[in-house]
Amino acid sequence: MFTGVIGCQGQFPGIWEVGGMSEVRTAAPPVSVLANPAALGLAGFALTTFLLSVHNAMGVSREPLLVFWGFAIFYGGLAQFCAGMWEFKTGNTFGATAFSTYGAFWMGVAATVLLVLLGKLAVADVTSTLAWILTAFAIFNTYMLLISARTQNTAVFLVFLTLEITEILLAWGNFNGDAAGSGLVSLGGWMGIITAIVAWYTSAAIVANSKRPMLPVGGALWP
Repeated sequence: MFTGVIGCQGQFPGIWEVGGMSEVRTAAPPVSVLANPAALGLAGFALTTFLLSVHNAMGVSREPLLVFWGFAIFYGGLAQFCAGMWEFKTGNTFGATAFSTYGAFWMGVAATVLLVLLGKLAVADVTSTLAWILTAFAIFNTYMLLISARTQNTAVFLVFLTLEITEILLAWGNFNGDAAGSGLVSLGGWMGIITAIVAWYTSAAIVANSKRPMLPVGGALWP
């Protein structure tokens, strides 16, 4: 019944007879190599955090609020969100969750500013709105901080630690009604600048260490 197949084995080496039945074998598809998306995610997060934090720390006289807006949409927002999607591809649940969430956070902040500019959100409601948003993200950041202590290196842990302090200070300051450049909002802004620097360093370490170890990042604090 299979004599025609058997006779053609030399011509079609991908077809074999196994136990009286024919089996078609195909070559395995090439495995694609995906670069580490965390470097991009951290860089986008760092730059956008820095721009808004300068405004929070020093006030509108030093940096107008809308300086950060476009970068919140495209770099801290879209680029970081894409980094999160690529982390899903690598199987990194922690990185995928972190980058996707904070990418969406920045796009959400940009959307909130747009609502104010369009007159859909009253200026008097801005501080309380931001306070509740920051409180919600501080809750998310808390469990990511605790998990990072066991699963991530020290550099990543420090990003979440400094960010946690930043979010709490800014939330508290906005609940108090503090303006940019004053009170706890100013203190949160300075802490945000530190957060951005730590995130930039961690991003740089990922790029530098992609070929050989160059910049230290430490191990898990709670292995």
